[in-house]
Amino acid sequence: MVAQKRWAKIAQRPQWNSGAQPHGGAMSIRSWPAAERPRERLLELGAGSLSDAELLAIFLRTGVAGKSAVDLARHLLNQFDGLRPLLDADMSSFTSQLGLGPAKFAQLQAVMEMARRHMAETLRRDSALENPTQVRNYLKALLRHEPHEVFGCLFLDNKHRVMTFEVLFRGTINASYVHPRQVVKRAMAHNAASLILCHNHPSGITTPSRSDIDLTKRLKEALLLVDVHVLDHVIVGDGEPLSMVERGLM
Repeated sequence: MVAQKRWAKIAQRPQWNSGAQPHGGAMSIRSWPAAERPRERLLELGAGSLSDAELLAIFLRTGVAGKSAVDLARHLLNQFDGLRPLLDADMSSFTSQLGLGPAKFAQLQAVMEMARRHMAETLRRDSALENPTQVRNYLKALLRHEPHEVFGCLFLDNKHRVMTFEVLFRGTINASYVHPRQVVKRAMAHNAASLILCHNHPSGITTPSRSDIDLTKRLKEALLLVDVHVLDHVIVGDGEPLSMVERGLM
């Protein structure tokens, strides 16, 4: 009886699609025409030519019983309601899905971190003022997934090149919580000539509050006393980050 129960549990485990066509299931990607296989299309046409499901399928590498890697990718995108929620999912939500385990979660986090570091290295080589869109995209990549408010600074040298980004406060971001003294202290520690303030709105709405505007004014005045210039205050939410300079709020 014990042996029967043990075999019953084993039979219930997901069987990975290693390339052969599963019994009564989806056709293996290996049996597709070469021109239709995601990996071959990526190598020939570039990653930009692939759909979200095809890119995710290449990352997954294998499917599960009854589903090819592409079928599984489509299922996961449907379950998470899109690519972004899937990429932003915590480990518990991610690994609750069939075909996704801790190893895949670790691989995904590594890929995303490499992308962020690539953006950071590119910014360090270039002038932040010459490529403000890239700066905002970098800050968005850093803060968009944060479940709570985070306030940080992008410190720049006298040629407006990025020195480093630092998170200074977490929690409620307002004029009474963010201390100018701490921001000034970190700017001087990095010997920064200027900086870009940044925080996120977990609600997704980037419209600055009265508190955001007041905080920016206080920090700008405090930093000017040590000859550090505030170039912008970027708010990250859903969609494009908001620049307070471009909105005429600084």
